[in-house]
Amino acid sequence: MTSEYSLPIVLEKIYDNQLALEAAIMELTLLAEGQGFADTGDNARTALDRIGENAGFIKQGLARLRAIKKD
Repeated sequence: MTSEYSLPIVLEKIYDNQLALEAAIMELTLLAEGQGFADTGDNARTALDRIGENAGFIKQGLARLRAIKKD
């Protein structure tokens, strides 16, 4: 039986939070840009790019952890 606090499950929760934060930041970015705050929008988009890169890394790590656990 898998513990509800096992590493893969905890990382999955972190990943889910990251996706939710990414969506929220995108909404705020669009709002800021729509109100003429181009510099703020650029800064937020830079952060969103980093979030996207890290999300891919986390997803790959989760897949590897799951594969190891099945072996």
